[in-house]
Amino acid sequence: MMTPEPSERERADAETTEVHTRILRLALGVEESRAYWTNVDLAVPLARRAQVAFEARWFGAKSLARCRFLIANLAERYDGHPAALGVLSRWRGMDPAARRVICHWHLQLSDPLYRAFTGGFLPELRGAPHLRLDRAAVLRWLRAEYGGRWSEATLVQFASKLLSAASEAGLISAKRDPRSLLVPRVPDVALAYLLQLLRGVRFDGTLIANPYLRSVELVDGPLEARLRALPGIAYRRMGDLVDLEWSSPSLQAWAEAAL
Repeated sequence: MMTPEPSERERADAETTEVHTRILRLALGVEESRAYWTNVDLAVPLARRAQVAFEARWFGAKSLARCRFLIANLAERYDGHPAALGVLSRWRGMDPAARRVICHWHLQLSDPLYRAFTGGFLPELRGAPHLRLDRAAVLRWLRAEYGGRWSEATLVQFASKLLSAASEAGLISAKRDPRSLLVPRVPDVALAYLLQLLRGVRFDGTLIANPYLRSVELVDGPLEARLRALPGIAYRRMGDLVDLEWSSPSLQAWAEAAL
């Protein structure tokens, strides 16, 4: 039986559309994210959470000032998706590959510049006849897209942080230019999590054509093959018509059944 799609009220979460600079001080933050998921209590006011995190050593020996910064940034990434945060807080034994791509997708959701870089610029490079990915290429892209917004020094910082975050996410090789484009491993459970999450998020694209899937090279035939074999989803296509049938009515219900 086909489960109903979330209502407009249920689809209250949305991807961030306002460009900001938070990535300059926190890139992918996999371990910091895991610490946040594990410990955060949304009932604790945001103004008090940094002190709690500092005293309980959520982030190891980080200073109180650094804890304040981490809490503020991680709240921007995750608090706007409370159902997802609830699932992540209860997800024990998460595969490292799943953790990495989930952090990547949440950074995309919360940072439109990183979303454009990983879901637009990098996929376009894959089809370029003379591929060369280095900081100079990223700087050219940043100047073209955001040149009037920030100084050259800030653009250089952005280029470095975007490359660093994409490397942490497994999308590109590490450190030395020119970089190689990579395809990260996306476990079935991580792919199912993303699709269930996006059902309740307002975003630019469709459930099977969006920057989140495109960034990990799940498009067209490879994506269809994964969807046809994915537990919890029945995927059918007839020409341009696509039908997705869900076995769970929400992300929380999926997590209870699958995790």
